[in-house]
Amino acid sequence: MTKEIRLAKKKRRNQKIAFGLFSLISYAVVAILFVILAFIVIKGIGVISWEFISAMPSNGMTEGGIYPAIIGTLCLVLVSMVFAFPVGVLAAIYMNEYVKEGWPKKIIKQMTNNLAGVPSIVFGLFGMSLFVNKMGFGDSILAGGLTLGLLVLPIVIRTTEESLKAVDDTFRQASFGLGASKWETTSKIVFPIAFPNIITGLILSIGRVSGETAPILFTVAAYFLPKLPTSIFDQAMALPYHLYVIATSGTNIEASRAMAYGTALILIIIVLISNLLANALRKYYGKKVKMN
Repeated sequence: MTKEIRLAKKKRRNQKIAFGLFSLISYAVVAILFVILAFIVIKGIGVISWEFISAMPSNGMTEGGIYPAIIGTLCLVLVSMVFAFPVGVLAAIYMNEYVKEGWPKKIIKQMTNNLAGVPSIVFGLFGMSLFVNKMGFGDSILAGGLTLGLLVLPIVIRTTEESLKAVDDTFRQASFGLGASKWETTSKIVFPIAFPNIITGLILSIGRVSGETAPILFTVAAYFLPKLPTSIFDQAMALPYHLYVIATSGTNIEASRAMAYGTALILIIIVLISNLLANALRKYYGKKVKMN
């Protein structure tokens, strides 16, 4: 009996140590995040103004604002999501609902996982070769958006596939039992239930696209372009590349240092707002699913 008590105490002690370690790591990650955010806010808040947000850059990007870069970033996010989200969702639906288990499905999944690990600069070179040169789009928002769309396509596919797997098979069986076809079951039963979780892929993709520099370096980003794009075939400035330029190779790096921190802060705010909107959309559809 004494031995059993000692073993029980040892298990509880090990459990407390493990939980304490996990808690410490979690709090450390959160603390590091807050330190980074606080650093950027403190350094960048001084230059944030309406002129900084709404004005064109001037005097070698040491004065003026970042309005063209903000618009360019929003355009790239929009084009990439319009391409990646429907294509990724449809691909995941096909793989999860229609393709039978076997080696072809395993190969497709493996290739998707491998695609997710390809460096972003490789996507940039591929986008330059295909969209800029071969298809004749030139350095444009369309070429950059499609390249970024390819970059986040594996994220959308994997998150959508996991969301579809999480839907209980009883829903599918009940739908088939009522005489519904495969497509009716998928589109009217399975997809609406999985959609709130599918939006997670959209959130992750927006965050990834907003901060990428390498792919747009070869396909769309302009060093200094103090005007707004008029179509998706125009070149544009973008916040990640603009931040890189004024922080490392601007005309006067020290004079533009504060603007670099301000640009980083604006980029974080855009990603935060996009994530909040996507989360609100997920909660809205989640409530609709529960009500139905």
